[in-house]
Amino acid sequence: MRVPQLSNGRGSLKWIQVAVNDFPSVIDSAIHETGVVASDDAISWLSPLRDDEFAEYSDQDFLDRLSITLPRRSLESFWPKRGPQWDALGRTDSGAVLIVEAKANVPEVVSPGTQASSQSRELIDASIAETKAFLGIDPDIRWTGKLYQYANRLAHLYLLRELNGFDARLLNVYFVGDEDVDGPKTVAEWKSALTVVKRVLGLPNNHRLARYAADVLVDVANLN
Repeated sequence: MRVPQLSNGRGSLKWIQVAVNDFPSVIDSAIHETGVVASDDAISWLSPLRDDEFAEYSDQDFLDRLSITLPRRSLESFWPKRGPQWDALGRTDSGAVLIVEAKANVPEVVSPGTQASSQSRELIDASIAETKAFLGIDPDIRWTGKLYQYANRLAHLYLLRELNGFDARLLNVYFVGDEDVDGPKTVAEWKSALTVVKRVLGLPNNHRLARYAADVLVDVANLN
């Protein structure tokens, strides 16, 4: 699914558009600083682009936008339709694919649990359980509740990397200092909130996908 977005939005919708289109060097530098992408590996952004109506992509369209086909495990066999709608997508010169979720305040991290139908829920539950087993997470820890969005993004990293062999990276981009949405004013505030998120999900710092999933902190003062 291709979903055009407003060009005058607020919060993370606004800042990811500004970062990708107007200040790519700022967000690229923040990504490189995490080490999840090598400093000499240039990034090309594929969405949300001004000349593409700032569109965001989900389902088969996000794979098409990345120009990849899943050779071993299909998206349809792993996740039902109306899956994650990625805030940004990119590729690096080395061929890595980048899937991005962006947030500008802590309440954005807390999402409703899955509202999927019973048939779709069965597939989601199975894929979430498979991801948790790969990561060594206690099966009794719930991943389909208030932190479902964070969890399902990690599941899609597992689909791309482990099940299909793509050099994929998950970038959780957190914008610092967005006063319009009462966002965290410091990096430390974001890090404290994210520590809680990961503990609730049972994620250790050194889980098997940790080196391919990064928390990217970007100060909005550098995007003005």
